[in-house]
Formats: sequence, C-alpha cells, structure tokens
Amino acid sequence: MQTNTRRRCLQLGLVTAAALALMPTLGLAPEPDPVPRRWELKVDLGALRVTSVPVQGESRAFYYLTYKVTNRSGQDVLFAPSFDMTFGDGKPVRSGRDVPADVTKALLEKMQNPLLQDQIAIIGPLLQGEENAKDGIVIWSAENLGPAKLTVYAAGFSGETATITLPDSATKAVLRKSLMVRYQATGEMTGRGDKPIEAAEYRWIMR
Repeated sequence: MQTNTRRRCLQLGLVTAAALALMPTLGLAPEPDPVPRRWELKVDLGALRVTSVPVQGESRAFYYLTYKVTNRSGQDVLFAPSFDMTFGDGKPVRSGRDVPADVTKALLEKMQNPLLQDQIAIIGPLLQGEENAKDGIVIWSAENLGPAKLTVYAAGFSGETATITLPDSATKAVLRKSLMVRYQATGEMTGRGDKPIEAAEYRWIMR
C-alpha cells in the first residue's frame, strides 16, 4: 500500500513538473510583472558548454555553465538557486542530478577561479553590493548529446511568485519568476571541446 502511494505521488510529481515546463511554450503561464514588485537579483550567465570527465575509468559527458549573481535589490536575501534543463520533451533535468562529487571538483579546478562555488556551497545569505557578488557553477549529466532543443531555466533570482490551477486539474501550483535561456543546440554535441553553445533567447517567465 505504501509503495503504491509513493508511486502515485512520484507520478503526480512528474506530471506536474512536465506541465510546468511546457506552460511557457504553450502560453498558459502568466507573464511576470513588467516592473519588479519583489526583490530581484542581477544574474550574468556564462556560456553553456559540454565536456568529458573520467568517472570510474570511463569518460562521461556533462553540460555546465558558470554565472555571477549580484544583489542590488535594496535588501539582503537568502539565495537558494535552482537550475533545470530540458531537451524538447518537456521533462526537466535538475542540475547536480547524477553528477559525482569528483566531477564537480574537477570542473571547479578547471575553471581556476578560487571564488567559484558549487550549487550547494553557494546557498546562503546574499548581501547587498558588488563586493558581495557570488560566482557559481551548475552541472548536468549529459544523457542527451543530440538534442533537438536545449533550454535552461534558472530560478531563485527573484521573489516574484504566482499561484495557478493546472490545466484540466484542481491541482494548484506556485510559479516563480525564472530566467529562461534557449540555446541553438541541434545535432551532435560530441567533439565540441570548449566551444560554447550559443544562446538564442534570454527571457524572464513564470514557471
């Protein structure tokens, strides 16, 4: 009985996550306020890249990007970002999932930035001012190296939210103002080296 309940909860969670990922594409989600009414952080995203890292004697591919976040909001905030990636199928992949600690360590060393923090270490108070800006890195396991579409959603950079009812359902969901970045990613990703994957669109959405 408990196993069936957990399975139904997991299935509902997956359906909800897929619906939320598709909402911006289908135009079902509300638009963010044109003038921010809650705190908002300045985020500068670096290039998205794909790289290979040895894992237990075998080479595995990973997508990664770096970013800088600065608090000019007029108040100190608790910074807890989240990053999802989709490949055109509506199923979000959360950064850090199935990414070994040794891979994170290897990429941190590769960046040669002593201030760069991984997605866990960067969580915490973000004080106001340029001098308190933080540098972060996010990493995804690259299970799909030939995506038809490639989109990154970055949340935790704004305090704006909206509550909606999901289509054909009584389930309510809380949307957060998030940065959506679409990339020009068509075709095979292997053999790119450090060549960046070009961004085609940056836009704030509710997701």
